[in-house]
Amino acid sequence: MKKIAVIPGDGVGPEVVRESRKVLDHIASVDPAIEFGFEEFPWSAESYLKSGEMMPPDGLDMLSSFDALLFGAIGSPLVADHITLRELLLRIRGGFDQYVNLRPVRLLEGIESPLVGVTTADIDMIFVREGTEGEYAGVGARLYPGSDREVALQTAVFSRHGMERVIRWAFELATREGRSVTSVSKGNALNYSAVFWDQVFDEVAAQYPTVPTQRLLVDAAAMFMVMDPKRFGVVVASNLFADILTDLGAAIMGGMGFAPSANLNPERTFPSMFEPIHGSAPDIAGQGKANPIGSLWSTSMMLDHLGYPQWGDALMKAIERVMAQQCVRTPDLGGQSSTEEMGDAVLAALEAPPASLTPKL
Repeated sequence: MKKIAVIPGDGVGPEVVRESRKVLDHIASVDPAIEFGFEEFPWSAESYLKSGEMMPPDGLDMLSSFDALLFGAIGSPLVADHITLRELLLRIRGGFDQYVNLRPVRLLEGIESPLVGVTTADIDMIFVREGTEGEYAGVGARLYPGSDREVALQTAVFSRHGMERVIRWAFELATREGRSVTSVSKGNALNYSAVFWDQVFDEVAAQYPTVPTQRLLVDAAAMFMVMDPKRFGVVVASNLFADILTDLGAAIMGGMGFAPSANLNPERTFPSMFEPIHGSAPDIAGQGKANPIGSLWSTSMMLDHLGYPQWGDALMKAIERVMAQQCVRTPDLGGQSSTEEMGDAVLAALEAPPASLTPKL
């Protein structure tokens, strides 16, 4: 049995996670080789307002025995964003050494990109975001608070160990998939951290001579994602730059409701976490308007990670069928379908893979 910790979180998080749960329950019901055990953790901004903590002090210990974490969304207008993010999501990413934040950016058939004239062949890239250090390391201080001398210091952390492992992971991914690797940094202005990143990238790239590579400044990368998105295959970048660029990526693939992600601990020393990146969207929470595709796509990635790639592929194909048919559309796509209706449509389109391909785990 695979044990899944479920953290629905805030806003639309519970609504989209519910659709992922339905798919996972269905898969377990039709495949005798698969069994899931779920435990839900009610950690959220709402629980913070009651307890004063986003997760218990022993929260990581509570999660450590699970095979994967299924996360909804976090954030509320009632709690400062840096508290909800750093005291829950970043605490899990850092505590479980989830140093690969994998974010596909792909235009699906039947979805219109805001970019004029692009096709599904033009937008098909994979971001490998460093997930545990960089600009989000949380190192710094506030000096002379409340005075006219007040100063904020925010220190980015770029270690050779941290950079080498995520860049190497990106090259291994590109090698498997026959893609190029683009490194994004800002070496012309960040004369210590980004220059170090560029140096390490070049050192790792030299060990993969058959993989095409390029280095781009982050501003140029943003421009080319709009002007020439087909130039990108695998993109590797630091925490901040990849965070920003993947929101742009979500926009050009049709909207934030589509964007999936996986927070991976590749060595499997700790559980990995799977979540859509659209945020909690409090303005539409509880209205059944959220697009669950980002969560379902993340669930497909989770199935791959758990050792069920045939089901991960089947779920992805179901998503693609529903999008291509253009019959079920949530409000973000110009339709009137509910979150549940979209989830049900994907579930109805899900076809079981050949039983002989199912591993006996």
